[in-house]
Amino acid sequence: MAKIDPLAAKLTATTYLGFDFGNKKIGVAVGQTTTQTASPLQTIRSINQTPNWEIISQLIKEWQPIGLVVGISKQQNGEENPVTPRMRKFCRQLEGRYQLPVYQVDETLSTFEAKQLLFDDLHVSAGKLWDVQDQLAAQLILQSWLNDYSA
Repeated sequence: MAKIDPLAAKLTATTYLGFDFGNKKIGVAVGQTTTQTASPLQTIRSINQTPNWEIISQLIKEWQPIGLVVGISKQQNGEENPVTPRMRKFCRQLEGRYQLPVYQVDETLSTFEAKQLLFDDLHVSAGKLWDVQDQLAAQLILQSWLNDYSA
C-alpha cells in the first residue's frame, strides 16, 4: 500500500481522519484526497469502553481534517451486529463534538483483512498484532472511502 508523508498531509486542506471503532480500542488513520492515499496513524485505548476524547481531540487539532470516516460493521448478511449501534453513536458524537461531516463506510471485514495482512503476509507477532491491527483497519477503511470518493 502506498504511504503518504504525514507532514504533507498536514499542509493540505483535503485531509481526513479514518476510524476503526471498537469497545476497547479505536484505530486511527490519516489520508488525503490529493494523493488518494491513507496511512495508519495510531491506536487509541478506550477508557471503560468509552472513547478517549482527549486524544481524539488532540488528533483533530493536529491534523485539521475537513471530514471524518468511520467504519460500520455489519453481519455478512447485511444485518447489524451487536456493536453496530455503538459505532453509530460514536459517529454522532464525533459530529456533535467537532462539527465535521462524518462519513460511514461498510467495514465488515477490515479488521479481519488487517489481521491477515499483518500476521500472514508480514509475519507480525501476535502481541504486536494486537497493538497495530486497528490502525491498519482504519487505513483500509479510509483508503476504501478515498477510492470511492475519487470515483
